[in-house]
Amino acid sequence: MSLKKSIPNFITSLGLASGLLGVVFALEGNIRLAFPLMIAASVFDFCDGLAARALDAYSELGKELDSLSDMVSFGVLPSVMLYNLMKTCTFSSSLWCLVPLLLAVFSGLRLAKFNVDPRQHLSFVGLPTPVAALLCGSLCWFVAYEPASLLATLCGGLVFVPVLTVVLCALLVCEVPMFSMKIAADDTKTILLKRISFIVEIAVIVAVVVLLGHNWALAVTLSCVLYILKNLVYAVFKV
Repeated sequence: MSLKKSIPNFITSLGLASGLLGVVFALEGNIRLAFPLMIAASVFDFCDGLAARALDAYSELGKELDSLSDMVSFGVLPSVMLYNLMKTCTFSSSLWCLVPLLLAVFSGLRLAKFNVDPRQHLSFVGLPTPVAALLCGSLCWFVAYEPASLLATLCGGLVFVPVLTVVLCALLVCEVPMFSMKIAADDTKTILLKRISFIVEIAVIVAVVVLLGHNWALAVTLSCVLYILKNLVYAVFKV
């Protein structure tokens, strides 16, 4: 393999390493380090695709390595973080706290489906694993920094986190089309408008969160929820 084709794989490997370190810290209950590592993994995940397109360095090895990296960073890591959140907030070590681990299983199914589905070259069918992961990771981070908030109180119950897990699992493997932020030469005007409106709405969310004095992670959580809701609305009205 040429050096040019190895660059995207190297970036993917950095994402995998970030995800692995994140899992280590999540298992130790150190959410304040686990979530930044998830963010780092998501940046590397975006950059490896960007590098592959810029260098025309696509390969089957890179495709499989990317899926393995995503499984760790956006499958195992968020599920462990939710498990730890539930175990800590509910002060329980019962089997009920294992429900969040289902997220890793369904993330694996989602990634396997992505690899064999030709419809997902420029857009997605089902929720992308990074979105589900960032939603879970930012939620855990927010609860860690604002334990007295309403959201933290909800997470402290026995219902909220398992229900969130089940909903995300269903979204990961559903047949709902979801727009991608990947830029392509043949993007339609509709796709471009969806992206632009989403970016503008994220800017509004960030501004509101800052003005209200909440932790920045809430903006990430709300942005992920917004992405899900927008795509569900688009699917219902066939936009």
